[in-house]
Amino acid sequence: MPISTSEPDSFHNFFELWVSEQNQYLQELISASQHHKQSSNISSEDDSVILTPLIGRVINHYEQYYGAKSKWAKQDVFAMLSPSWRSSLEDAFMWIGGWRPSMAFHLLYSKSGLQLEDKFTELVRGFSSGDLGDLSSSQLNQVDAFQRRTIKEEKEITEKMAELQETVADSSMVELSHVVSELMRERGGSVSGVEEERVESTLGTKEEGLEEILQNADDLRLRTLKAILEVLTPIQAVHFLIAAAELHLRLHDWGKKRDDVLGLVALAGDTIFVPQFLA
Repeated sequence: MPISTSEPDSFHNFFELWVSEQNQYLQELISASQHHKQSSNISSEDDSVILTPLIGRVINHYEQYYGAKSKWAKQDVFAMLSPSWRSSLEDAFMWIGGWRPSMAFHLLYSKSGLQLEDKFTELVRGFSSGDLGDLSSSQLNQVDAFQRRTIKEEKEITEKMAELQETVADSSMVELSHVVSELMRERGGSVSGVEEERVESTLGTKEEGLEEILQNADDLRLRTLKAILEVLTPIQAVHFLIAAAELHLRLHDWGKKRDDVLGLVALAGDTIFVPQFLA
């Protein structure tokens, strides 16, 4: 299921295609989980043969996303960090141009708890659910170790971003902003090509820093996803990927609807009723 046989003319277009395909993969994952539930006598070997290729395709889909994002970031890293294709709802919860890696562990624990509650009676009677509600102590220990390392790396990247953000007020930027402001006052608001080149040069070093930090953040996101999946059984991985896709797609939908409604309200004044959950 490739994104497209032709190169999208913008990352925005790529993202829309990618989200559409993510929804298609979600339906495949749901179908696989339902088939597994109905096939009570399926062996773990058969389970792996059936589900592993699907899981691999979904992972490859995420790799496509981050590969494309890395390519487009080299052209415009600012757009990757403040994406217009994301809703304001999604943007409010973003961490350096995407989802916070440690959030993946909260997603795993939340889904595991929900499935555990759903199958609690069966588990008490000694039946194995096979889903995320059936995580073993060994799996939980591995996940805990991964989580600790991820939080450490996440903190390091956050600190690097903070350091880079502070350079916006370093001596070179303050001096340049003053010189350009003085020239604009003298020339009635215009600046020469020399000053523009100096501005581009100064901002260019910061842009390179942002690109590196974004790449590190995306690398950690992808490694975190893969690390969690490696700990899980094939059917557990399917359930985790379903939860991840559902959360992403629904947040995207809710955010877009909210922005659309609030956009209409801004145009029409107070004449449009806004549902409470969108306000």
